[in-house]
Amino acid sequence: MAMEGKLTPTHEAPYRGVRVLDFGQGIASPYCAMLLGVYGAEVIKVEPPEGDWSRYLGTTYGSHTALSAVYNRGKRSLCLDMKHKDGIAVARRLAKACDVLIEGFRPGVAARLGIGYEDLSRDNPGLIYLSVSAFGQSGPYAKRPGSDSVAQAFSGLVSINVGNDGTPHRVGTTISDVVTGVYAFQAIATTLFSRATTGTGRWIDVNLCQSTSALLGHKVAEHLLEGGAPRALNVPAGSYQTADGWMMVTLVNEPQYKRLCVAIGRDDLAGDPRFADFARRADAADALIPQLREAFLTQPTDAWLSRLHAADLIAERILNPGEWLRNVHVEATRAVVCQDTPGVGPVYSPRTPGIASLSEDELFPAPDIGQDSTAILVEAGLDRATIDELIGSGAVRQARGGGT
Repeated sequence: MAMEGKLTPTHEAPYRGVRVLDFGQGIASPYCAMLLGVYGAEVIKVEPPEGDWSRYLGTTYGSHTALSAVYNRGKRSLCLDMKHKDGIAVARRLAKACDVLIEGFRPGVAARLGIGYEDLSRDNPGLIYLSVSAFGQSGPYAKRPGSDSVAQAFSGLVSINVGNDGTPHRVGTTISDVVTGVYAFQAIATTLFSRATTGTGRWIDVNLCQSTSALLGHKVAEHLLEGGAPRALNVPAGSYQTADGWMMVTLVNEPQYKRLCVAIGRDDLAGDPRFADFARRADAADALIPQLREAFLTQPTDAWLSRLHAADLIAERILNPGEWLRNVHVEATRAVVCQDTPGVGPVYSPRTPGIASLSEDELFPAPDIGQDSTAILVEAGLDRATIDELIGSGAVRQARGGGT
């Protein structure tokens, strides 16, 4: 499929020569597949005739939304009607020659379609097969519908993200989907490593709820050890409004608290016995934090940052995504990737951590639905007459202008 001269792995592209079939929709499984592409794998996105549902979630730009344009970079698109027996036959043919298959169907659906792990691994024992779902492939909740919001709620994340209004809130981005994609990529990466020794693949089960729970780290242990009402870790850390905006201030040791009091001109708070250490400050937060809020309102953010940084304190302006994009540090460290995407324009996204090369800059922009269907099937060994029959029957769709 890929040019032979381009298959030599490098540190930046260790998965050159690895073939991936991505049946996922939305964010979690497509993001996992995209990460494989970032590291050099050849990724074929297999879409239904109506396309990945993320193409319609949000403002549309041509055949994309921001979601589909960001999480499907580096892929080619094959449009298959999996309700058509010939569409399933094409999927099975491709699966026999791939290294990794990623699917995000409800548990049991892939097997019912004839593209489950047990069926495919008989012909392709080296296949690494990843299933992404809301609650996992087994257990009493396995068949429940789920989403990023459900995972945030079920995992406990929403319960610990309580606003000043007293209401538990979901985090304002698709954090469960994204972290699931990262954990899924990690699971595939380790299995690719072990396959080099064992020669066989395996079925991997990754789900949104478990991934989000793992993201919470110590919170489960803390909840139980402290009887369900844990103290705040580092009072008076938090968001503070200044004369012209907002900033985040935090601290991780006792000397920092004393330096903070000096920096804001409130030495008296450093010597107040109610605020003598982290534990007592947590218990007396309602008495301490309003006094800090009052102090921070007196000067603009830049003035405070100068004073706090001079005292070696941890603080930073609260930026929105657009401000982050234009920040001098972000520009200097090339922390952003931009792909010019047909029908959309320039699509900006944060660079994948750990990559310091041009490999991510050179990814294909996210494809149109079925943009590469004909080319992919030619590479899979189908003759043009057979491909025309598949297109004529509706089992395969080819986007206009994408044929060979």
